[in-house]
Amino acid sequence: MWTDSEHVEDEIAPKRAATRGALSNAGSRFDPYLREVPVADRPRTEVRDEPITRVISYNSSPDLGFDRSVNPYRGCEHGCIYCFARPSHAYLGLSPGLDFETRLIARPTAPDALARALRQRGYAPAMLALGTNTDPYQPIERDRRIMRGLLEVLRDHRHPVGITTKGTLVERDIDILQDMGPELCRVGLSVTTLDADLARRLEPRVPSPARRLAAIERLARAGVVVRVMVSPIIPGLTDHEVEAVLTAARDAGARAASMIPLRLPLEVAPLFEEWLHEHAPLRAEKVLRRLREFHGGDLYRSGFGTRMRGQGVHASLLQRRFRRACDSLGLARHLPPLRDDLFRLPPRAGDQLSLL
Repeated sequence: MWTDSEHVEDEIAPKRAATRGALSNAGSRFDPYLREVPVADRPRTEVRDEPITRVISYNSSPDLGFDRSVNPYRGCEHGCIYCFARPSHAYLGLSPGLDFETRLIARPTAPDALARALRQRGYAPAMLALGTNTDPYQPIERDRRIMRGLLEVLRDHRHPVGITTKGTLVERDIDILQDMGPELCRVGLSVTTLDADLARRLEPRVPSPARRLAAIERLARAGVVVRVMVSPIIPGLTDHEVEAVLTAARDAGARAASMIPLRLPLEVAPLFEEWLHEHAPLRAEKVLRRLREFHGGDLYRSGFGTRMRGQGVHASLLQRRFRRACDSLGLARHLPPLRDDLFRLPPRAGDQLSLL
């Protein structure tokens, strides 16, 4: 059953656009009828537990740097309007709109399921990605602590892990990240814009850009390898900030950087268009026109090789600007692979201990 989250909202102006990303709650591509669920002025966050026995998802995508991932939550309270994971809520019979950021699924048995998976005969370790779909450090993690449980399992097995997040709650787990060290873990922290007002509208429940830069600094001081992700870059809206974001992140202690232009799969496209006309009406047509240039005349094309980079003159120029900025700032675009040869099975209660 759905339960109200105990998370207490930060001080935010009491208007809907300031507290949630999506402006509507239309049905998904699977709904046989066109429907629109009424939207409350301040919709509450609801959480449902989903017990699971299998937790690792595998992929064979040629343009991803990992082949396995774990997601402790479905849906994301951060409410980023551009989130490419929104369409995944349709598989639950929920809207990729407001449902995605207000009706969340928590997987409290994920750490136990992961521990069992790592002990399966024939398991071959490789870098495990956390946060590839929805953010593992979204606000409900403060109380649920599922992400911390996953990290404890990975630390005990000395298993390599890469974390992707916008959440500064990652600072809570610095002790575990330090235990694992740079050979076994790294953190990618996303900074989309340095404009606090724009960030609040794009990413309504994400910590401010300045707060994320402070998290990069704290992680770096603790010896954690941090990559800044300038993602997504929205052409015509945030693309002019690439060099400034990279400079601020480098000054905070980031060692590497990556970028991905805006992606608008399936239901994300109309949600973003709606947001754009509401929050940036004078730039809307320019942004949409530039996005179509990035995707061969469409708002989005999902083909491997171009979905993460875009195509055309402006996409090429953006890539060149990014590379030049990284080179001038000393930011790596590629980090050495994490080690998988340190993997071990930790002893359990009742196990015979080695005499060696």
